[in-house]
Order: sequence, then structure tokens, then C-alpha cells
Amino acid sequence: MPHLDAAYRLARWLLRSDCDVDDVVQDALLRAFRSFGQLRGADARPWLLAIVRNRALTALVSARRHPLTPLPEEHDPQDGYAMIASTPDPESAALAGSQQQLLAQLLASLPAEQREVLVLREIEDMSYLQIATVIGAPVGTVMSRLARARQALKARWHEFSHGESDALR
Repeated sequence: MPHLDAAYRLARWLLRSDCDVDDVVQDALLRAFRSFGQLRGADARPWLLAIVRNRALTALVSARRHPLTPLPEEHDPQDGYAMIASTPDPESAALAGSQQQLLAQLLASLPAEQREVLVLREIEDMSYLQIATVIGAPVGTVMSRLARARQALKARWHEFSHGESDALR
């Protein structure tokens, strides 16, 4: 339970959809509880986050196989009425205009492999060895991905701060 917040944050960054995050984290915790006897070592955090990562990746593959039909746009002439709320959701309203929102957008624009290691290192404050355990890659791979992620985030931040808002696309 002390790693629940970390599990939720990792799932949120990997899935980028609040709809599936709760299901993935709940499923991961249930799987972790059932296989707690298989935990080797004293550090349960990388072990749990590896389960969350695997469940999130499975959910992403499943979502690609069964794509959702999007709601119509606000002024779609075929539907005749708008089904999309004109007010922002509470999360967007709370984050609007802040540096945190910009950082989240720039981080979300990174490729999944880079975003994953950056979140685990900088937000979850995990060691390289712990990250390697979570993603199932050598420590050298973690270090190189992290360096590329930091460089890409810095470049996107620099592009955005100099008026090139295309960095978010």
C-alpha cells in the first residue's frame, strides 16, 4: 500500500487515459497480492511497478485491438446537437496556465520509452537499478534512455519557450 501512489502515477503516464488507470492499478494490486510469495528481495516497489507496467502495456494492446468510437464533435452537422461539454473538466481547470501543465504536456509528447524512464527516475525517484528491474532492461539502457529523454524534454521546453508551440504536436 505505501507504493499505491507511485503505481497510480506510472499507470497514468503510460496509459494517458484516466478511464483505464483505476482498472489497471486495481488489477495489478490484485495480481501482486496473489503472487506476493514470489517477491524476492526486500524492495517491493520495483516489483509492484513492473506488474503495473505489464498490465498497462497489456491494456494498451487491448485498446488497439478494440478501438473506441469517438463522440461527435461539438458542431457536427450529422448529429444535430453537441454531446461534448463546453466547460473544461476539473483537472484542466485546476492546471490551466501553470508551469506544471506545460511540463506535463511536454512530458506527454515524449516517446513512451523515454517518458517511462523519466517518470520513474525524476517523479518516482527510483535508482537506475530499480528502473532496470521495472522495465526489464540493462542499467546501461536505462541510462541512455534517460539521457535521451532529458535532452528531448529540454529541447521541447526550449522550443516552446521561444514561441514554437509546435513542440507539443
